[in-house]
Amino acid sequence: MTADRRILVARIALTVTMLEFFGPMLRDYHASHAFNPDWVGHARVHLVWLLGFMFLSGLANLYLVWLRRPFEVRNLWLSVLWQSCNLGGFWIAYLLAPHYHGAITVPHIHTQILGVDENVFVFGVLSAVMAATVALLALAPRDEATS
Repeated sequence: MTADRRILVARIALTVTMLEFFGPMLRDYHASHAFNPDWVGHARVHLVWLLGFMFLSGLANLYLVWLRRPFEVRNLWLSVLWQSCNLGGFWIAYLLAPHYHGAITVPHIHTQILGVDENVFVFGVLSAVMAATVALLALAPRDEATS
C-alpha cells in the first residue's frame, strides 16, 4: 500500500472513530441522562458540559483530519492522541465503576450486542479501529505533506 493510500485509509478510520465524540450527544441528551429527574442537578451540568466538550472535540478532529491546510501527517497523530484520551477515559470510567458505584448498563435503556453491553461493544470496536489506525500511521512518513 502506498503512503498516500495508507494516509487516506487512516483519515477514513479516524473519521469512523470520531463517532465516540458524537454518539454520546445523541444517546445521552434525553430523559435517561441529561433530563433525568433522579440525577442531582449538578451532575447533569457536568454531563452536559462533557457532552458539549465531546461535540466540540469531534468538530475539531474533523477539522484536523480533513480541513486543516497545509495537510500534515502530524495532524492525524494529534487526532489519534485526542481521540485516544477520550477512549481511555471511557475505559477508566468502566474499570473504576465498581469503586464509585457506577453502572455501565441502565436496564431498559441500554441494549446488548453479541451479549456485551452496547457501550462496551462500541468502545471496544472503536478502540480496535484506533489501534489499527496507529499501526497504519506508524508506516507513514511523519513529515510528508499530501493533499
